[in-house]
Amino acid sequence: MIRRQLQERLIELAKGFPALAITGPRQSGKTTLARMTFPELAYVSLEDPDQREMAVTDPRGFLAKFRNGVILDEVQRTPDIFSYLQGILDEPGRPMGRFILTGSQQFGLHDRISQSLAGRVAMETLLPFSLSELYATPPSAELEEVLFRGFYPPVHERGLASGDWFKSYVQSYLERDVRNMLNVRDLSDFQRFLRLCAGRAGQLLNASQLANDAGISTKTAQAWISVLEAGYIAFLLRPHHANFNKRLIKAPKLYFFDTGLLCWLLGIQEAGHLVTHPLRGAVFENLVAAEAMKSRFNRGLDRNLFFWRDQGGHEVDLVADHGNMLMPVEIKSGKTIGSDYFTGLDRWKKMAGDRSAQPVLVYGGDESLCHNGVRVYSWRHLSWPRLF
Repeated sequence: MIRRQLQERLIELAKGFPALAITGPRQSGKTTLARMTFPELAYVSLEDPDQREMAVTDPRGFLAKFRNGVILDEVQRTPDIFSYLQGILDEPGRPMGRFILTGSQQFGLHDRISQSLAGRVAMETLLPFSLSELYATPPSAELEEVLFRGFYPPVHERGLASGDWFKSYVQSYLERDVRNMLNVRDLSDFQRFLRLCAGRAGQLLNASQLANDAGISTKTAQAWISVLEAGYIAFLLRPHHANFNKRLIKAPKLYFFDTGLLCWLLGIQEAGHLVTHPLRGAVFENLVAAEAMKSRFNRGLDRNLFFWRDQGGHEVDLVADHGNMLMPVEIKSGKTIGSDYFTGLDRWKKMAGDRSAQPVLVYGGDESLCHNGVRVYSWRHLSWPRLF
């Protein structure tokens, strides 16, 4: 069993909140984490039709069976139960951390909790494995293999062929979550949209152009992007705005939470194909951006991650906002460090001045070092030490 970094935070939160909610993409390990962290609690899956019927028809009687606490899996499937749960959580002397709620749809779970359980529930997000969770020490595997297989637990725990698993995952996601959240008449349209999004990973998102290529309206494209965000399939990185430069662009950049899924959507069939693939750099950049996001989520921190780019084309791939300091991170997939790798960071330092922390470069090579005041990290050492 691979220990998840979020477990320690859940244990701490359970001391001060009557209930916890764990959200995240399907198959990221939410149920396993909840049951491993709170083994003394009963477990009920509301995906089970019988259990769901009981919870829907008699929510008061259903919850009465679990006065001492329970893990309710996929709880957004029974929205009315939140109001009844509120009464139990408000009982005087109620012990902390006895009700654990999990769900795969961010919008459904967030909305219900904000309406009925605000202030009573601590919410955390579990994403697929991070590099440091999957590899106890810096990985010995080739970069292309790590990118291709991705980080979803079933691929690693069951020894599955990643292509077969991602095919099933996407089909299930389309048939379940998309139909539940949007009125999509032709699922092939959405799958084509997904693949077009994959081709834009790491790029500025132009919703109008994306919609035009997908043969849908801009409004529909924006709604579908929201679905990808709600299901923790993709995320948007916003540009950083600061007073030292008012000429920054406004469009966000699009990334996927998992490089294995991204590779499958791009039609990459073998890890070796990534060596010469034209989007290798984008897939690698996606790896680093996703790792930064996982690092923040696993510690219960706000995202506070951005990118920087001015109208002259100068860019820094990631900017971690630490309050009084901004840490710039440049990402290069090449295995040999070139002088051009530092161009964006040099421009950033001139613009940011005293607000800039020591710049970081993450690249596809094997050695980590310091070069002219820049901390250079191999992708193998991305989480050793913790960067974000």
